Amino acid sequence: MIGVSKLLGGDNKFGDQLRYSKKSKNQKHGTRKGHGPVVVWNITRTCNLNCTHCYSDSDYKRYEGELKTAEAKEFIDDLDHFNVPVLLFSGGEPLIRDDIYELAEYTAQKGIRPTISTNGTLITKEVAQRLKNIGVGYVGISFDGMRETNDRFRGGDGAFDKALEGLHNCLDVGQKVGLRFTINRHNYHDLDDIFDLIENENIPRACFYHLVYSGRGSGMIKEDISNEKSRKAMDLIIDRTLDFQKRSLNKEILTVDNHADGIYIYLRMKKEYPQKAENILELLKRNGGNRSGIAIANVDWNGNVHPDQFTQNYTLGNIRKRNFSEIWTDTSQSEILAALRDRKSLLKGRCAKCQWLNICNGNFRPRAEAVYEDFWQEDPACYLTYEEIGLE
Repeated sequence: MIGVSKLLGGDNKFGDQLRYSKKSKNQKHGTRKGHGPVVVWNITRTCNLNCTHCYSDSDYKRYEGELKTAEAKEFIDDLDHFNVPVLLFSGGEPLIRDDIYELAEYTAQKGIRPTISTNGTLITKEVAQRLKNIGVGYVGISFDGMRETNDRFRGGDGAFDKALEGLHNCLDVGQKVGLRFTINRHNYHDLDDIFDLIENENIPRACFYHLVYSGRGSGMIKEDISNEKSRKAMDLIIDRTLDFQKRSLNKEILTVDNHADGIYIYLRMKKEYPQKAENILELLKRNGGNRSGIAIANVDWNGNVHPDQFTQNYTLGNIRKRNFSEIWTDTSQSEILAALRDRKSLLKGRCAKCQWLNICNGNFRPRAEAVYEDFWQEDPACYLTYEEIGLE
């Protein structure tokens, strides 16, 4: 996750202490010294929508084997002992689970920040108030374009309007909320309009995701935008963020799942605003790039532990058999976990020779595996030129 607004000179936000703290540098199994990773928990696989790019391949039906409430609380207790800073409830659609409020409140009571990733269509005024009351730290609502584009991707008419209503319901009760947008060739043209939406609807935070080829998204390799368009998308994101800051509009803007973004921001600012560049480079060094299997972890609906939510084809263990903290710290039981924590010598192609390897850390492995059938090959979504990465 790249804090675009932070790198460009914006205010510190909650996540910045996890991404850019001096204590974050060189951590082997946590966000920073003395802390465990951010954990993304797919609390259920069931979803009321049928999104084209869903990495969990969810549907509106009941799936067997999901963790029960008592098991979930034992899991949260272990996360508390492991000093995990954030537990992200995801899905499927997490608000479908009957005990979501009980579990989110239990998480908050343990001192872990509960956050929710949702399609937003189920957030009534009552739901928004309840989320606020139990201490949910943040709600991320997914939009995949403006109205027509979004509803086509989400597989349901009216999904855009319901999600926007859910977002406003959160804003009305003071629940921290933001927008999530996954960039692909079908919604690329909506990107500028999404920034207008952010301003016009007073949305305080937005995360722009690069497409990761996983789950139903694995069939979307050809649906990704070109490297040239990725550069143009980043230019637009940078320009609009700088404009927000120039007009004192306090918006937190982030990009996710492509660490080339941070380097691209640095290289552009080095030319245009050199006074910003040195600080940007220092922050990127502290972060260290992709931290799947290090500072980010995933637990699925059946209790299986994975390096991240896009790498569910690699299972490290199951929390019904062993505590998450034990699974996460014992690399002797998982070759892939050990490799991810010392991956630089395993990388191939452009990634192996890139001058920014210490800042990017090889970017996203699932995309490399999807395209080249080789987990350690170069990330095909890196849009930096050969010259920019120090190669002829």
